[in-house]
Amino acid sequence: MSEKTIGSRIKAAAASFGLPRLIISGFLLAMFIASPIVGADLPMQITNVINRFSWNAVLVLAMVPMVHSGCGLNFGLPLGIISGLLGATLSLEFGFTGPVSFLMAVIISTPFALLFGTGYGWLLNRIKGGEMMIATYVGFSSVSFMCMMWLLLPYTKPDMVWGLAGKGLRTTISLEGYYDKVLSGFLQINIGKISIPVGALLVFALLALGMWAFLRTKTGTAMTAVGSNPEFARAAGIQVDRIRLLSVIMSTWLAAIGILIYQQGFGFIQLYMAPFNMALPAVSAILIGGATVNKATILNVVIGTILFQGIVTMTPTVMNSVIHSDVSEVVRVIASNGMILYALTRKTEVRK
Repeated sequence: MSEKTIGSRIKAAAASFGLPRLIISGFLLAMFIASPIVGADLPMQITNVINRFSWNAVLVLAMVPMVHSGCGLNFGLPLGIISGLLGATLSLEFGFTGPVSFLMAVIISTPFALLFGTGYGWLLNRIKGGEMMIATYVGFSSVSFMCMMWLLLPYTKPDMVWGLAGKGLRTTISLEGYYDKVLSGFLQINIGKISIPVGALLVFALLALGMWAFLRTKTGTAMTAVGSNPEFARAAGIQVDRIRLLSVIMSTWLAAIGILIYQQGFGFIQLYMAPFNMALPAVSAILIGGATVNKATILNVVIGTILFQGIVTMTPTVMNSVIHSDVSEVVRVIASNGMILYALTRKTEVRK
């Protein structure tokens, strides 16, 4: 094989992967290489990146069905997150403990996700063309509304409510004794100093496989057709509004499951304003992974989550080690918001 042929294939592969993703991947690789040089613990950082991927990947996966149906990027992700939070807090309130509390949180959050997803989908069907803008308002307003409800709902469990008042949920609720690390600690593999949360990765793999298989069914193909050309889909006899509604419900349910996986990894539940900006990292991750506003794949989810979480995890650590000062939070905010800004400015990119 000639050098010219090899060079052309390399260029074609680089063009297919995308120059922006190559640059971000190169920067992340440079962070990994620089980590031991500046004195950072490389195995710990690799473990952190893998863990953060396992905690956030399902939230990014929640973007896929709505993108496929033409509803755009799900900036209303907090609505699904609230469903998961309701399931989590009610599971604890009812006295479930250990792994059973996680299973019950999933079961309890599902009807909330179906209910909220149905209302959310109905609204998006009324305002076709402005879904992402309306979704943003839905997400923000639902979080603000729940700030009042977390204080008013009749929770009574002592380790959940404010001690002196005896009512109103705390801002942060520990999951110790409940489902803390229930997935991350399941079948965990230690390779030297690197820990791999096999349980959490398996759950993501199962959900991703389920999504991949669904998109190849008759209904999944109809969903893709609706996103590609709704008029053609309608002419072919596809009920466009029904398919769009299904995609919103699926996305909302995946967000509910995603926040439960996120919580078990971190070991606590965060309420009130915590879900306010959680849609932005998920949206940015899938865009950085190569998705567009009307096309997304499981590979986009995997690549985008690794790149986004890798940069957000590695950059503060390396910078701290270089300048010998604790600026991790400042650097993390700069890195994460910079990635979000970059991704959102490229949301209309379309592959040729």
